[in-house]
Amino acid sequence: MKKTARKFLKLSVANLSVAALCLVVGLGAPSGARADEADARKLLKAMSDYMAAQKAISLQYDTILEIVTQDKQKLGIASSGKITLNRPDKIRVTRTGGFADVEFLFDGKTVTLLGKTENLYGQLEVPGTIDHLIDELRDKGRPVPGADLLLSDVYDKLMANVVDVKDLGSGVIGGVECDHLAFRTTEVRPYPCRYVITSNKVDQAPQYSITIRDWKTGNEVGSEGFIFKNSTNAKKMDLTDLPNIDELPKIFAVGGGK
Repeated sequence: MKKTARKFLKLSVANLSVAALCLVVGLGAPSGARADEADARKLLKAMSDYMAAQKAISLQYDTILEIVTQDKQKLGIASSGKITLNRPDKIRVTRTGGFADVEFLFDGKTVTLLGKTENLYGQLEVPGTIDHLIDELRDKGRPVPGADLLLSDVYDKLMANVVDVKDLGSGVIGGVECDHLAFRTTEVRPYPCRYVITSNKVDQAPQYSITIRDWKTGNEVGSEGFIFKNSTNAKKMDLTDLPNIDELPKIFAVGGGK
C-alpha cells in the first residue's frame, strides 16, 4: 500500500471540537511516548501548513451527527455536501440530509443562507476574510463544525489548550492509508480523511464526524459562483428565523423528551 501521501484518519478531541482535514508527507516516527507525541505534532503542523497554503480547495463530505435521547438511545443524523473556497474571502458550502437541504455562500461581503426545501433565504453583512467570517459566526452563536480547519492559522487553533497528544498508528479510509492522531483539550475547540468531534460533557459522549472525499486543490478546483443570484425567487427572511437549516432537526428538542 502506498504511503507517500499520508492523511489523518481521525482526530478525537474531548469536549466537542476538532478533527479531520489534511494531506501530509510521511515522517519517520521515533520511539517512545514523547517521541510519538512529537511526531504527532509534526504531522499536524505539516497538515496545517499545507492547508493554509492552498488558495483554492474543493471537497465533498459526509457527516454523522450523534444525539442521545432521554432514554439513552444514541442516534445518528446523516448528511452530505460539498465545500469550495478561494482564499482569502470566498466560500460556498452545500449540505443535504433527510431534514434539510441548504446552501451557504460568502462573497467577501455578504453571507447568504438558502433553505432550498422552503425556498427561503437570509443574509448578513460580514465584510472581510474567511477567517473573520468563521469568528463572527461563532460569536453570533452559529459556529460551523470543523470550520477551524479552513482557517489560515489552522495549527494554532487546533492546538489551543491541548493537554494530551497521541499517535495511534495507521488506518485506511476510502482505500487510502491514514495516520490516526488523538488530541485532548481542556475546553471546547472545534483532513483529508475523517474529522471526529467528541463531547465528554454529554452523557454517552456523542460525536460529530466528517468523512472527506474528492479532495482537490489549485487548478483542479472548478469554477464556482460565490454570489447569491436567487434563481428560484426565494423569499427573504431574517437569518435567525430561517427554518430547517440545522443538522439537528426540530423533532429533537435539546434537553427535551423527543
